[in-house]
Amino acid sequence: MVKGLSGAPAVRAGRDIFEEIARLKREMNAIILAHYYQDHDIQDVADFIGDSLQLAQEAAKTQADVIVFCGVHFMAETAKILNPTKLVLVPDLNAGCSLADGCPPEAFARFKARYPSHFVVSYVNCSAGVKALSDVIVTSSNAKKIVARIPADRPILFAPDQHLGRYVMKETGRDMVLWPGSCQVHELFSEKKLLQLKERHPGALVVAHPECEAPVLALADHIGSTRSILEYVVASPAKSFIIATEPGIIHQMEQKTTGMGKTFIPAPPDSACACNECPHMKLNTLEKLYLAMKLKTPSLDVEPELAKKALAPIQRMLEWS
Repeated sequence: MVKGLSGAPAVRAGRDIFEEIARLKREMNAIILAHYYQDHDIQDVADFIGDSLQLAQEAAKTQADVIVFCGVHFMAETAKILNPTKLVLVPDLNAGCSLADGCPPEAFARFKARYPSHFVVSYVNCSAGVKALSDVIVTSSNAKKIVARIPADRPILFAPDQHLGRYVMKETGRDMVLWPGSCQVHELFSEKKLLQLKERHPGALVVAHPECEAPVLALADHIGSTRSILEYVVASPAKSFIIATEPGIIHQMEQKTTGMGKTFIPAPPDSACACNECPHMKLNTLEKLYLAMKLKTPSLDVEPELAKKALAPIQRMLEWS
């Protein structure tokens, strides 16, 4: 039984939490958006599951009155910027992001000032403050496509993920100044451990997110966003895959390949911990999701002037995508 903030039962007698979430969704005209890295239960109640680009696109077109965003802070913030009049609820406001936290707007403004002629490309994993300082936002799904659209004679500054930036540089041939940030999950994937997994599973293909370091990407059979990785393993004739990204995506892989005899092996980091799981994403739980809907809190707001400045590069991304 789910407990409320006072310790009293939060779910009505005779009904379970899934039924209650469905009821609240109808009553509130709400949509539940969830990232692929969320817990299985949250994925199972979501109306839409996707990567950062898909979630931004879905948030931009929703007709719901309430957006319940199950991901991390910057994702819900983007949804609010795109829907300033809608109520945006988040299960846990503490679900942040190491990339966003590692690129404070004030520090980024000073960094940007050193390159006044550069076109500023910011990965969506950043705060509204950094988005407001950017010319265009990208995701791992569209970064190569968008960078390729920038005039060849225009120098580029890319933030905040240096590993994604280097991958895009390699793929597009464009030189870029990189902010030295990284994802705490993807940076921990180990080349050594990956080689050991390949030895134990000789037929397995390696799929990796471009936020991983270059030595890990060099071992990958496919590099792409979470959506791209999911589509690849579903379409591939191979039966075994080593997954070098947050293992929450495996739930969707298993659901979309039911009866196909496929096996998904999470790549371990260079340690014995469960560091391949995003600690921020995992702060969200089904119980917190239910209580956020029941109590209509915590909600997320963005200061209107900041939201206006951040909206332009987000809209440019959506147009260019």
